[in-house]
Amino acid sequence: MKAGFIDKLIGRLGRIEPQEVQNYFLRLAEEKGFLETIFNAIQEGIIVTDSNGRITYLNEAACELFGLQAEESIGKRLDERVRGLDWQSLTHSGGPVSRDMEIFYPQNRFINFYIVPLVIEQRESAAGVADAGPRSATAATISGEKVGHAMILRDITQSRRTEQETIETERLNALTLLAAGVAHEIGNPLNSLNIHFQLMQRQVAKLDGAPRAELQESINVARAEINRLDSIVGQFLRAIRPTRPQLHPENINSVIDETVRFFASEIRDRDIVVEQELRADLPLLPIDRDQMKQAFYDVIKNSLEAIKRRGILRIRSDMDESHVLITFTDTGGGISAENLSRVFEPYFTTKTSGTGLGLLIVRRIVREHGGELAIESKEGKGLTLTIRLPHSDKRIRMLEAGAR
Repeated sequence: MKAGFIDKLIGRLGRIEPQEVQNYFLRLAEEKGFLETIFNAIQEGIIVTDSNGRITYLNEAACELFGLQAEESIGKRLDERVRGLDWQSLTHSGGPVSRDMEIFYPQNRFINFYIVPLVIEQRESAAGVADAGPRSATAATISGEKVGHAMILRDITQSRRTEQETIETERLNALTLLAAGVAHEIGNPLNSLNIHFQLMQRQVAKLDGAPRAELQESINVARAEINRLDSIVGQFLRAIRPTRPQLHPENINSVIDETVRFFASEIRDRDIVVEQELRADLPLLPIDRDQMKQAFYDVIKNSLEAIKRRGILRIRSDMDESHVLITFTDTGGGISAENLSRVFEPYFTTKTSGTGLGLLIVRRIVREHGGELAIESKEGKGLTLTIRLPHSDKRIRMLEAGAR
């Protein structure tokens, strides 16, 4: 920040009339208003502090990013208004600092910030007296005084999430290859077992009496277990393998009802209350019924495991202008903030017997239907998972013609 208009004004204070002073201050007020208008129009957040870290200015974008009120924040320390920001360590170097950070309030975003010290340069004569005349300029020296810092904030949420989606897609592809390999290796022994059981069946047919009945029962049990294992492998492959959904108009409430009925005995045995508030006038949605039932199954299963016994699971369906919203809220233990950011990682789970694939599969199914998935949780208080599915194919929206 170079000395300019203000320094010239101070140098002439003893030689100007009161009316001129008023005109100068009016000019300063106009320039201040002009600069504030510009700063509030840009998308980057700007925060200016004094040398003690107290906020002297912040624009509207900065207020929106951190959920601050400008009037309440002026004069307060920045690290008091933005919890978790170690202002002392960020500014101790004396030079510019650039870092990324993740904020959770009022929205979960990724921010890149750039901090630069503000220095006022003063021109002094060799005798140490401020120089106001042009003749002594050759004998003047430049000295700087640090008066604060400027912090420039840029929202990089979209680029970070795009990068994360790319990484997750690569992980899912690797997981799919692994699953296919494991299923192939399991499938070969299963086929071999089936062939040998057919041979054993022929030998059992030659026997009589009790030995035949006992062996036949053992063969039937073994065959049933082989079929069950084959079904599990098939379901796993259908869930993890990227398949194009077969879309048909469906009543989403009936899909929810069918999935809940599947858990009826478990819900009754564990004394869990399931409250359903399903909006009756929802439009038919273009979905793959089996895939969406798989997604609801995984979500409800996670909620029931989190509740354990004598809890409540609330399932609600609603809609807005463009999406149908299905919300699952349980009274389980919730997820910590640290683990919440990892719930979509393959094989990550907080359960002793979990696979860490459930929510990953749910999100893949929802995304392939053009939808979105959101999770909110407070550790010890439960979790809310919301699925948003588009109910209309709005490719463009015509805007009103502007005045020419």
